[in-house]
Amino acid sequence: MLTPAPPERALLLESIHHDAAWTLKDAGFDVDRLDIALREEELRERLAGVRVLGIRSNTTVTERVLDAAPDLLAIGAFCIGTNQVDLTAAAQRGVAVFNAPFSNTRSVVELALSEIIALTRRLTQKNADMHAGRWDKSAVGSHEVRGRRLGIVGYGNIGSQLSVLAEALGMSVLFFDTADKLALGNARRCGTLDELLTESDVVSLHVDGRVSNSSLFGEEQFARMRPGSIFLNLSRGFVVDHVALRRHIESGHLTGAAVDVFPVEPKRPGQEFVSELRGLANVILTPHVGGSTEEAQQDIGHFVAGKLRDYVVEGNTSLSVNLPRVALPRSGASRLLHLHVNTPGVLAHVTTILAEHGVNIEGQLLATSGWLGYVVTDVAATDLGELSGALRAMPETVRLRVLG
Repeated sequence: MLTPAPPERALLLESIHHDAAWTLKDAGFDVDRLDIALREEELRERLAGVRVLGIRSNTTVTERVLDAAPDLLAIGAFCIGTNQVDLTAAAQRGVAVFNAPFSNTRSVVELALSEIIALTRRLTQKNADMHAGRWDKSAVGSHEVRGRRLGIVGYGNIGSQLSVLAEALGMSVLFFDTADKLALGNARRCGTLDELLTESDVVSLHVDGRVSNSSLFGEEQFARMRPGSIFLNLSRGFVVDHVALRRHIESGHLTGAAVDVFPVEPKRPGQEFVSELRGLANVILTPHVGGSTEEAQQDIGHFVAGKLRDYVVEGNTSLSVNLPRVALPRSGASRLLHLHVNTPGVLAHVTTILAEHGVNIEGQLLATSGWLGYVVTDVAATDLGELSGALRAMPETVRLRVLG
């Protein structure tokens, strides 16, 4: 594999796994790794000359940040969600964004299962009693999960794997998703969210970060849940009304809850965590650690860093969340990466310019997505100065890169 010409700089924030840094260093990058998130102004100052930025959920990449980073080629979200990045603004500047849609799935599922068991057995209260010196061996309020009904809202990578493992524990699984999804095992699809809420003993949210999911779960939804049921949210903080959740816990309508994500989260370790849910009995609060296992973080580090490397070095956009996806094996001495506005005739215009400059195509692949098109062209020529200028001058051009 070709390595990028120096200096190619990468900035990794928020304690991204060391394997990510090693992956990029092996490809010739100069890597700066920090353990903290950066605020907007700090980030703008640090991005001068940076080609690759790695973040997790506490760093926000706004259009204003992107304006201060003309050298930036790619952003890696070392997590599942990408709502902390202005994806449209990034695409308009030819900045590819990658995430890790699968790498921490197992870790999140295991946390959800452990919390379902702990809440159903009321282990939180037993633990608190023991630490306070109280011995209470009563079985009152403690149940097996076997035979109980688990309702999963959002049947994507995490929701579907939770479905399989919960069924293996003897639970009956219901799910609701706005998209058509294949039911795994004996899981049953519910036609409406209300149907799921009224039939489930445990409700677990696993929805994505799209804006339409904001305030998805509030007073009306909690009221429809079965008396004595349990609620979990390991998806996004902004989808749940925590004031309403507190009311239903305090009233006894819900017997327990587990929450791993919050509308506002501290940006740095040691900052005070503020939430309406603090101090409630049989409520498990965790600091957004659903995917925070050594195994998941190592896998995410390898996966996302590999995508960043492949984009910078080869121009491949496999699994990019904001650019058309192209992966073309290298076949020429030089590679032209042309990101453009998706209008008819662009590819013909590109090939015409190549022909006019006497450059033969060794390999070529075009993909489009929405308003964007991306064509990768391998050529035998190495002196591409005039040709590059002609391609950049095309009115449809968003960004052009030439790899030697």
